[in-house]
Amino acid sequence: MRTGYGQVGGKIVFLLLLPCMNSSVIPSSRLPRTGTTIFTIMSQLAAEHGAINLGQGFPGFPVDPALTERVKEAMDQGHNQYAPMPGILSLRELLSAKLRNSYGQVYDPTSEITITAGATQAIFTAITALIKPGDEVILFAPAYDCYAPAVELNGGMVKWITMSYPDYRVQWDDVKAAISPRTKMIVFNTPHNPAGTIWSESDVLQLQDLTRDTEIIVISDEVYEHIVFDGMQHMSCARFPELASRSVLVYSFGKTLHVTGWKMGYVAAPEALMKEFRKVHQYNVFSVNTPAQYAIESYMRNPDTYRGLADFFQRKRDLFLSRITNPVFSFVPSAGSYFQLLQYKGADHLPDVELAKKWTVSYGITSIPLSVFYPDGLDESVLRFCFAKDDDLLIAAADALNKIS
Repeated sequence: MRTGYGQVGGKIVFLLLLPCMNSSVIPSSRLPRTGTTIFTIMSQLAAEHGAINLGQGFPGFPVDPALTERVKEAMDQGHNQYAPMPGILSLRELLSAKLRNSYGQVYDPTSEITITAGATQAIFTAITALIKPGDEVILFAPAYDCYAPAVELNGGMVKWITMSYPDYRVQWDDVKAAISPRTKMIVFNTPHNPAGTIWSESDVLQLQDLTRDTEIIVISDEVYEHIVFDGMQHMSCARFPELASRSVLVYSFGKTLHVTGWKMGYVAAPEALMKEFRKVHQYNVFSVNTPAQYAIESYMRNPDTYRGLADFFQRKRDLFLSRITNPVFSFVPSAGSYFQLLQYKGADHLPDVELAKKWTVSYGITSIPLSVFYPDGLDESVLRFCFAKDDDLLIAAADALNKIS
């Protein structure tokens, strides 16, 4: 800022000279390695070339009209103002009963369950509430892409445990070696996105053993809890009381009810952890869509609205895989979630990101390369496909894959 004198209308006046506003300020980035997400890149490319998009993970079929009708009913009944900060009590009571019936763990609906603006917000809020600068957080790669940035933005340090194709099993000796006095949190995800695997009872028991008599907090990302195949059982942390006592469990109405665009989820945690969670939640969200909460509470009173998800999606998985006859692909059927991995074994030795782009342009089929879910870009020529789509689209997608050489 500068000062001086000038003449206006024949009079001498004092001037305050402000800096030119078109001089741009370039901030120091808090996420210097982060650019446009692969999901945006691949979806734009799919749209440009009219490709079948099995990249981004959202359902490609209509929402149950009974659910959307309940939203209108809630709006017509006047439920259009702020909901209570933790969510409407009747919905939290319903979820408490659901968790008790599903996993045997009792969560107090008044102090241990909070409705959130989706699972990603819930995870970010939990990490923000519980991680301080210098804390270490153990993540398993491939990892859903919101975990590490949330840790880094809060000054935490990520310690990676790598899992690999085809089974993506956790090497527990590596986890044990990664734990230090500064380890504050372990984040895990079952059923797993992007790998489509599930944790076994043995996995969860080993996590329980490793965290016993420590101050380590567990974030359990369980958004695909009802999408587990082949008669297997979802191993929620809530099934294990000792582990549940140190865990923040994250769930998604979007995944369960096919309404990802509503951005609705919830968190269950012991009161001491939830108290800290709500301190942050009240400032970065405060409350969540009121009519949608009333609609979901009414709709989910019937447990059949989510109990049939495993069979529904397993049929789609099986249809998709049964149509893939191209020998350049190998796969292990997805054990959970609505994602299927295919490993490419053809003659085209491009990096997986370039394969995904080439197939979108040349063959009309879009996927997500798995290397983007690793901190070091581990490339095993594995690509992720979302099969939460109409049957005709899955058949057309398989036909496109069969043309790849």
